Amino acid sequence: MKIYNSLTRKKTEFKPIRPFQIGLYVCGITVYDYSHIGHARPMIFFDIMVRYFRSQGYQVNYVRNITDIDDKIINRARENNEDWRTLADRFIAAMHEDDRALGIMPPDHEPRATEFIPQIITLIEKIMKKGYAYQAENGDVYFDVRRFESYGKLSQRNIDQLKSGVRIKIVKSKHDSLDFVLWKKSKPAEPSWESPWGVGRPGWHIECSAMASSLLGQPFDFHGGGMDLKFPHHENEIAQSEAACGCDFAKTWLHVGLVTVNGEKMSKSLGNFFTIRDVLAKHDAELLRYFMISSHYRSPLNYSEENLSQLRSGLERLYSALRGLPLVESKEEVEDYRSSAKSVELQFHQAMKDDFNTPVALSALFDLVHSIQRLKEQKAWGEAVYCGKVLRDLGGCLGILGRNPEEYFQGGEEAVDTDTIRFFIEQREQARLQKKWEEADRVRSKLFNMGILIEDTPSGTVWRRLKS
Repeated sequence: MKIYNSLTRKKTEFKPIRPFQIGLYVCGITVYDYSHIGHARPMIFFDIMVRYFRSQGYQVNYVRNITDIDDKIINRARENNEDWRTLADRFIAAMHEDDRALGIMPPDHEPRATEFIPQIITLIEKIMKKGYAYQAENGDVYFDVRRFESYGKLSQRNIDQLKSGVRIKIVKSKHDSLDFVLWKKSKPAEPSWESPWGVGRPGWHIECSAMASSLLGQPFDFHGGGMDLKFPHHENEIAQSEAACGCDFAKTWLHVGLVTVNGEKMSKSLGNFFTIRDVLAKHDAELLRYFMISSHYRSPLNYSEENLSQLRSGLERLYSALRGLPLVESKEEVEDYRSSAKSVELQFHQAMKDDFNTPVALSALFDLVHSIQRLKEQKAWGEAVYCGKVLRDLGGCLGILGRNPEEYFQGGEEAVDTDTIRFFIEQREQARLQKKWEEADRVRSKLFNMGILIEDTPSGTVWRRLKS
C-alpha cells in the first residue's frame, strides 16, 4: 500500500510502526460555530481511511481532538453573553449530529483540550528544560523557533521565506516574530488554569501535541488534517513535539485539499459560506458524502449546486443496481458466483491502496453496476445477488450504499402517502392489462406531478421520489 507523505512529498510504501496496528491523530474543529462543508471533507476522508484499514484487518486507534478553549470561543461566548463551556458543549453536540447525518463513525478517542491541561503543562516544562522555550516579559511562554534547526521542514521553506510569506502579529516581547505561544498569561474574565508560569491557558498548537503523544505515544503512524493546517499549526506541532522528545512526532502526514465554492474561497463576506446543515436542508446526506469522495482527497474540490446535482445520477445508478436483489449477510451464501466480481474487487482495492484513490475506486463500482444490469436482464439471479453483495461491501468501505434501495429512493424529509401511491400504481397496472394506454399514461403523469417517478422492472413496478 502506497500513501503520499506531505512531509517528504513522496508516495511511499506504508509500513505500520507496530504490525497491523495503526495510530491516527486528526485535528478536529474549534467549536465556536456550526461545522461547514470545508470541515466535512477531512471528516469524511479520515472516516474512509479508518474504514478501509479496518476492512483490511488493521487495528486502528483513531484520535480526533476537539479544541474547546480558544480566542474564537471566548469572543463568541462574550458576544452571546454565554458561558464559554456552554457554548462549546452546544457546538460539540451539533458537530456530533452532523457526523451522524454524514455516516461518520465516532473516533476511538475524542479528547478535549481542557481535559489535558496537566499533560500540556508537563510538555511545556520539557520543552523549556531543553532550552527551546522562554517566558517573555509579558508573561507568555513562547517556543524559540530559531533554536529548532529543522523548523520549516513540513512546509519546505526556511525561516526567512516563512517570515516574508506569512502575516504575523508583532509582539515586542518575542525573540523572533515567528516564535509562537505555548502558554498565555491570563486576562481578566477569561478561563484560566494554574501553571509554573502563572495563571493562564494553553496556546492552540501545544494542545494537539500533548493530546496526540498522550494517547498514541511518539512517534505514531499518521497525523492528518486540512491543507490549511499545514502551516503554521502542523509545522509548530512538529517543532515543539520533536524538541521535547528528541524523536520523530508522526511518521506520515496527510493533508486534505480545500473546498472552494463556485471557484472562490469560502467566506461569509462573499455570501458563499455553507454549513453542513445548510446543505443537508436541501440535499441527501449521502449525496454530500458521495460528492466529497468523487475527487482525490489531496485535490482541491469546488462545491456548487450544479456539481452536486450532476453527481446525483451516479449515486442513483449504484442504488438502482441493488434494487430487486435480496440482501445476503455473507458471500458464502452465494459463493458459487464469486468469479464474476473478482476483477472489480481487485480494481477497487488497487485504487484504495494507491493513496486512497476514491475516484478510481468508484469507477470500479460502476463496472460492477454494468455487470449487475446485464445479469438481471439474463435473469442470472444468483450471480447478480453475489455481485450486489460485493457492491454493498465495497461501498461500505467508502461509507455509502448502506441503506435499502427503496429507502434511498422513497425517503425524504416530508412524509408521503404511500397507500395513495400504491393505489395509483395498481390503477395503472390494471389500465395496462386492459391495454388502456392513455389511462396508464395519465396515471403516470399524475404520480409525476406528485413528485413520484415510477419504473417498470422485471420484478414489478417500483417508485422513487424525484430529487430537486
